[in-house]
Amino acid sequence: MQYIYQDNQINEFLDRNKQDFEDELLSQAETVKSKIDEIMEIGNIDLINNAHRLVYYVLEGKEEELKAFAKQEGIIWATHSLTLSFKLEWVQAIRRTLWIFIERYIEEKEITIEFFSVEKHVNNYIDLFLNAFFINYSTYKDSLLTAQRKLVENLSVPIIPITPTTCILPIIGAMDYFRAKIMEEKVLMEISRLHIQTMLMDLSGIAEMETQVIDQLISIMEGAELMGCKTIITGLRPDVVRNMMRLGVKFNPHTKTFGTLQQALSVHVIK
Repeated sequence: MQYIYQDNQINEFLDRNKQDFEDELLSQAETVKSKIDEIMEIGNIDLINNAHRLVYYVLEGKEEELKAFAKQEGIIWATHSLTLSFKLEWVQAIRRTLWIFIERYIEEKEITIEFFSVEKHVNNYIDLFLNAFFINYSTYKDSLLTAQRKLVENLSVPIIPITPTTCILPIIGAMDYFRAKIMEEKVLMEISRLHIQTMLMDLSGIAEMETQVIDQLISIMEGAELMGCKTIITGLRPDVVRNMMRLGVKFNPHTKTFGTLQQALSVHVIK
């Protein structure tokens, strides 16, 4: 690459034409152009300066620095859940703009280049950046999702001991099959760990449940019973009851139900 980048002349050329480069870049990225301030505000990401940085690494052939920069960018974009299509459009705009200015540089210097060698170098390095960016974005995003899922799993089963042998399981929010499966595992573990004998399962925070979820809750109660823990249901809402009646779903005849958690507590805890 010395025949075109000797003595960093092309970098000096880009420095002299920095404003023109930025203007051309913005014209090449119409969608991203309107999002620059928003992206800066969300993730403190300076797209313009980062574009100059990427071009510098590409022209100088700084592979390790390029990969490190791509990793940093990937993690930041994943952390702030920024749109990948914007990133792809922006990098492709940088690629197009760089080629425009390489052509201007060649015309200004009136030099002849080995085009295919230059094309291979520039495009390979930009593709290297994109590849490293997407790998790190995906890896970090997956780790965030895993961490969030673990948090949700823990929050999904808020078993509250109220006496040495009695606990409350308040179920609040959306209930799907995945959450119900997590709940089954955690509830049975907690019953064993805490030696729970009575569990008050409060359903007042759920407006509706799918059939699979109802079946899973019944499975939890049956599992608890096998472990010597009786389940008391409180707070069944009319929509849930109607759905159960329509589907012909019934609790174990020995399962007690109360209209409210307070009623159940007054009978089974507060003497």
